[in-house]
This record gives sequence, structure tokens and C-alpha cells, in this order.
Amino acid sequence: MKISSLAAPVALATALAVSVTACGSTDDPKAGASGKVTVWIMKDSVTDDFLTRFRTDFDATHQGTTLDIQIQEWDGIGEKVTAALASNDAPDVIEVGNTQIAQYAASGGVRDLSDKVADLNGADWLPGLAEPGRIDGKQYGIPWYAANRVVIYHKDLFAQAGITAPPKTRAEWLTVTAKLNKGSTQGIYLPGQNWYALAGFIWEDGGDLAVRDGDTWKGALDTPQALAGMDFYRQLQALGKGPKDSDEAKPPQADVFAKGDVAQIIAVPGGAKIVEEANPALKGKLGFFPIPGTTADKPGAVFTGGSDLIVPEASAHPDAAYEVVKALAGEKWQTEMAKAMSYVPNRTSLARVIQDDEGTAAMAAGAAQGRATPNSPQWAAVEATNPIKQYMTAVLTGTDPARAAKDASESITKTLGS
Repeated sequence: MKISSLAAPVALATALAVSVTACGSTDDPKAGASGKVTVWIMKDSVTDDFLTRFRTDFDATHQGTTLDIQIQEWDGIGEKVTAALASNDAPDVIEVGNTQIAQYAASGGVRDLSDKVADLNGADWLPGLAEPGRIDGKQYGIPWYAANRVVIYHKDLFAQAGITAPPKTRAEWLTVTAKLNKGSTQGIYLPGQNWYALAGFIWEDGGDLAVRDGDTWKGALDTPQALAGMDFYRQLQALGKGPKDSDEAKPPQADVFAKGDVAQIIAVPGGAKIVEEANPALKGKLGFFPIPGTTADKPGAVFTGGSDLIVPEASAHPDAAYEVVKALAGEKWQTEMAKAMSYVPNRTSLARVIQDDEGTAAMAAGAAQGRATPNSPQWAAVEATNPIKQYMTAVLTGTDPARAAKDASESITKTLGS
């Protein structure tokens, strides 16, 4: 998943001064594990410094191999990757959004890395990155990094309301938010179409956006579990003045929060930097906690965005490509990246490396309960028209939830079957 689609920057990365050349490797395809290995990395995923250090280390520890790291723009990347996978001149490693893998795997041009899972400590991977990379029991995508939403809160408003600790359960969250929602203060700013937040609520209640039925997919917003998730969203959204017919980008929720009269928003931790830039008086006054779950023993389910790494079938250097994947997904460079970028590492056991950062630690706690969108090659088409947003607005403006959910589910089913 493109990180910018999480509605706020996760990292303040710079463009990388790395040469962009032709599509794929140009050296002898018989070179095996040596030669020039072409790696596509998405713009702003990591900093110039991180990639420079990684490339220097990799070249030094893999004699005869030289990394050609090429930076790719998000706009139009789907068509470019699809074309590369169908060609005889593909790059050796490609960073892809975690929710895009099913689409690419359906083309048949992605290498099955199932036999590498144990070597990569796959049992410890974050589910929200690992599951999208696994299609029909085969592991095509190797988790690289993750990001997800947390609750960013205004510490002063919590203190003024006599709230001394963040809520641990959904029920407590509603109670606390209602207490905050007094006078000129909004308990929470939650626009009506934050469908990623809704997805987490639905998963927490045991539902889903769509489910597989044999060889086909069908919408599942009309199940009792999914309806329960929507009802929780409705209750929470009512404890503020968020618009019912737009998402967190219209208007930018960071700008709304920066006014100082909103107690909470749901966003990635990097959103706090945007708020502080808009209102420097809030610097040091913002805190973070994981989205609460139904019980206090663990956070609630959340949508996990981020990236996986794939190796094309047409890679001229599959052995060297795997070594690149293994290094980037391994403990050393996962730790380096987590510290440099404030990302959640790909393994649950590595959450310890970012415990000193309040926002990232809250994000990592939620990531352990993370999920991704339905693993259908057609899911991107659902997001393009997004009947989920329309469904949410319908419910929040008084339409019967069951009827609205049925209509939205039928729309999803039709799109996934096309």
C-alpha cells in the first residue's frame, strides 16, 4: 500500500540521488549470483542515507555483486510493474505496496518464495504484511516495513477533563470521548468516510470487507459482525463534528486538529508533525495510544499499510535477488530502517527497537493486530469507486444500515467478479 494513502506522511524522506537507467538488468543473464542487480525502490520509502549505507554494506559483503538501485514514482507504478513482470528484462527486486501483490501475482510473473519463509523467520512476520503476500498458499511477497493508524490526542484537553490515562477498551474509549466532547471541545474529529478506520472496527468484531467463496469473492459488509463494526464507528463519529460525507483529506484533519479544540484524531503518528507545523504551540502536547480493542489485553485490529519485496520470475539474478531481500528483511537492516524512518519493523519481536518513540511504539502495538484489505486481484478496482465510503455516509445520514450494507456488498461483489 502506498504510504501516502494513509492520509498523513509516515516519514519525512528525501528523494534519492541514485541514477535511473533502463528497466532491468543489462549484464550477462548467466552471471548467476553476481553482476549488477537491479532493485526498484519507491520514492520516499527510505532516505538517501539509508540506501547508501545499505548498498555499501551489501556490495562489500557480496563480492562480485553491484546494486543498481532505481527510484520509482508511485504514480503509474502499477502499469510499470505489470509490464516489467511480463517482460524478459525485469528488475531483480521490486518494492510493492502490500495490498498490490495479489494483482501482480495473478500475472504469473512473480517468483514463489515459499521455500524461503523459514529462513526469513516468517513465523514472526506482521500478519498485515505477510498475509497479502501469500496467495493460494504461496508466499510471493516478503514483508519489508509497516505503518498503521493510532490515536493522536491532545494531552492538555485530556488533563482538563480529568482523564489521567488513555483508554484501553472500546467501551472505555466511548466513555472518555463523550466526557471530552463538551462545550467548544470535540471529543474526536472523525470524518464520515475514514474507511480504513472502519475496516479495523469491522475486523475487531469478526467481520470483513469481502470474503472468498470458492473461486470467487463477495462483499461482506452486510454480515452481523461487519454491521457491528459500522455501528461502533457511528457511535464514535457522533462524539465530534466531523463531516459525514467526506474523508480525512477534505478538509485535512491535521489542520482541524491544529486549531486546538479537538481532543483526538485517528492517523499515522507522522500526522503529529504536520499538526505541530500548523500550530507550534501544540509541540510537546500531543500523545499517542493504539486504537483500543474490545478487551484490555490487546489493541484493536487496524489496517496495516506498507511494503513487501518481490522477485520477478524474469530476474536475471534470482540468487542475488534473494540475498538482497534477505538483507533488507533481516534484523540488522530492519532495525536500522525502523530507527531512521520510524516505521514498524516486519517482525513482531523487533517492536522493541522503537519502544523509546511514543508514536512508533503505539503504532507497533497496533500492528501486531494488523490486517490488510481482501487479497483479491480486483481489490484496487473496488477502491477506485469505493462503495464503502458511500455506505458509511448513507448510514451516518440515517439510511437503514442493513439495507445500505447490502447495496454496498452487492457492488463489491460485482466489482470483484469482473
